[in-house]
Amino acid sequence: MGNNITRRDFFKVAGAGSLILGGSALGCAPSDRHAQSKEDTGIQGKMEYRINPKNGDKISLLGYGCMRWPMIKGSDDKDVIDQETVNQLVDYAWKHGVNYYDTSPAYLRGQSEKAAGIALSRYPRDSYYLATKLSNFNAFTRESSQKMYNESFEQLQTSYFDYYLLHAIGGGGYDAFKARYLDNGILDFLLKEREAGRIRNLGFSFHGTKDSFDQFLALDDTYHWDFIQIEMNYLDWRHAVVPKNVNADYLYEQVTARNIPVVVMEPLLGGRLANVPDIVADRLKEKEPQKSIASWAFRFVGSHPNVITALSGMTAMEPLEDNLKTFSGFKPLNDDETEFLMDTADLMATYPTVPCNDCQYCMPCPYGIDIPGIFKHYNNCVNGGLVAQSKEQADYKKLRRAYLVSYDRAIDTIRQADHCISCKQCVSHCPQSIEIPKELSRINRYVEKLKTGEL
Repeated sequence: MGNNITRRDFFKVAGAGSLILGGSALGCAPSDRHAQSKEDTGIQGKMEYRINPKNGDKISLLGYGCMRWPMIKGSDDKDVIDQETVNQLVDYAWKHGVNYYDTSPAYLRGQSEKAAGIALSRYPRDSYYLATKLSNFNAFTRESSQKMYNESFEQLQTSYFDYYLLHAIGGGGYDAFKARYLDNGILDFLLKEREAGRIRNLGFSFHGTKDSFDQFLALDDTYHWDFIQIEMNYLDWRHAVVPKNVNADYLYEQVTARNIPVVVMEPLLGGRLANVPDIVADRLKEKEPQKSIASWAFRFVGSHPNVITALSGMTAMEPLEDNLKTFSGFKPLNDDETEFLMDTADLMATYPTVPCNDCQYCMPCPYGIDIPGIFKHYNNCVNGGLVAQSKEQADYKKLRRAYLVSYDRAIDTIRQADHCISCKQCVSHCPQSIEIPKELSRINRYVEKLKTGEL
């Protein structure tokens, strides 16, 4: 049997834990052709801005998400933020008109706010909008929540927050929301802070079920949300994948119906919409050869008029330059392009990737497992377009070796999926509601079958 398989065969193998393998013969790295042309890096036109109808803020349609700052090894061999590179990225973004920066006390294991504060404090405070969050997932007494709030001022070197969010409400439903923000009186405190001007806009970010979302949105009648942050992209528009998640078309339409501005998170799904399956990349490149794969995702979210900014976690200069190209002289999708992208999303939905956005909320694993690294490797392999299906397959030996070698190179042996004991500590932290132990077990079964030659 050759490499061309039917969709039914694909799912039969994928259900047993198999993977599509791509990249080089010994790896599953993203294909270079998914990136922008090296010869076309010029940024033309001016940054696209949206006016917040509630207060007149003029906000760059491209916002900087500070959840994925570049990391290096520190003196104690622990991962620390590369502050020098962060400063360079912020300098370039600010110079080219990006004026919205979104962070959280929870990002990068508590390091993000300080790095953002260092980088941004070099500029006039009124030249950018600062967003952060009350990320009191585990310690939500009034004392600990207020301590987190106060420390954010210090870390970010500011006397006010332009946009402040109740972080990721929806997980655990209304009971969790009540414990985190109501029973401890912290939401009343934040409302008073808004009245005093230390919070200029108060809203929330959401991950959860449709019922939960409807309930929290209805609280606008009481709390008068100034904005709401939702996960929105062309794949999640109608294919939110995990049953507990909500399609983005519903989220956007419901928020817009209440005339509440939308901030978009995960327009690239943690980079998955920049590193798409090869067949999808070919489709997008044929339509727009000079545009990057990522530009389609950003044009989609920016084409919705109630979106005031779309956050991108740009860890290096190349994606920053590419995104600036998209949002400088911005061109919304026309009807034909939108239909084309919806058909593309339907195609992508047939690929059995793990819906992991590499947010790192599941980390650190108490048993040292590199959960997002394992899923990222898996997804890169799936998107490559070849599958180690059976011993009868012409390239079986090559594909078998390719996966096993690339897996060992990507993930340290002691951090691989076989070390998961299904303690489920990670599950409640996942905003995508992924059944993480189940997915790790599925990947591990496939690895074991490759090692023993059972596949």
